[in-house]
Amino acid sequence: MTDLERILPLWREMEATGADYVLATIVAVEGSSYRKPGARMLIAQDGRRAGTVSGGCLEAEVAQRAWWLTSNGPVVERYSTVADDGDMPYGSGCGGVVYILLERRATAHALLTALEAAFHARTPLAIATILDGKHIGRRAFAGPTADLGDSPLHALARLAIEQCKTIESTIPFEEAPTRVFADYRPARPGLWIFGAGDDAKPLLNLARELGWFVAVADGRAHLATRERFSAADEVRVLPIAALPAAAPQHFQPHPTDAAIVMTHSFEQDSRVLASLLALDFPLTYLGILGPQRRTRELLAEAAGILQRPHSDEQIDAWLEQFHAPTGLDIGAETPATVALSILAEVQQAITGATALPLRQVRRYTGHLTGATR
Repeated sequence: MTDLERILPLWREMEATGADYVLATIVAVEGSSYRKPGARMLIAQDGRRAGTVSGGCLEAEVAQRAWWLTSNGPVVERYSTVADDGDMPYGSGCGGVVYILLERRATAHALLTALEAAFHARTPLAIATILDGKHIGRRAFAGPTADLGDSPLHALARLAIEQCKTIESTIPFEEAPTRVFADYRPARPGLWIFGAGDDAKPLLNLARELGWFVAVADGRAHLATRERFSAADEVRVLPIAALPAAAPQHFQPHPTDAAIVMTHSFEQDSRVLASLLALDFPLTYLGILGPQRRTRELLAEAAGILQRPHSDEQIDAWLEQFHAPTGLDIGAETPATVALSILAEVQQAITGATALPLRQVRRYTGHLTGATR
């Protein structure tokens, strides 16, 4: 479960009663930090909080001081986890410094509303936020459904969306140089599990723990049930014989989604593959469980269903695009470890990370990509 999934229920509860709250957002990091810019924590007046801004060394201090620090409006505060930094560091932690924007409901409401909408729609969002001056906390949004205005603030939000990255910049705003944090939030990952056998359960559970949207689909109505897959966002019974023609009425993946074909039925797998091959766009990840020999046979069958040429060269080209067998080589033998190997490879495909041990990334590049610990 992601921080946002924890934050939104608490936020909705406070909005329903009109209670005030403080939202804490990391906007910059110096040195090493467990959490990166964009990490958030919501703080209620009664002391409850959701989300994290560190590995546990900063949350209590941030929550304790948040209310009086924001009594006059939003503020950016510096927090250090360096042991020799000042009289009262907040624990040795990772040894870095984080800058946190603290704000109350007056400015945070619009941000959380936009984050909630993008989360449920599974669309990317960029939020450009002013970090200093009299307009601190003022924002502009950019995304498929939020892109209004032509100010420099809106332009920076659009640039973050176009480049798919978070940008920290100083821009002219009302004739004054102004620090801005343009936070890029990618679309919520989606995973389509085609197969409702018992081995789909750990895959579902682990993906939901990561906060992904997960759908389970199968042609066997006695397996594809809400009772068996209560944690899934969607459970679909597929009309296998009607695929791929009927596919658009039964599943609509996004281009940013991943799919795993694992029904263990040759007929089902081939028709599901035909449906995925017929999409107007390639998925971020398409994995097929089983040996590559079987996958070649499945692709040949799927091509025949689609009445497409399927020479050895064409099948080789498809195999270069897909992940077959699906997963990373981590010595997986049980359903749980197989699920781990698959989702690790999906995560790598989504982020474009190296999938190397972090010690090797440090050795080759001099810094770490992703979370540092």
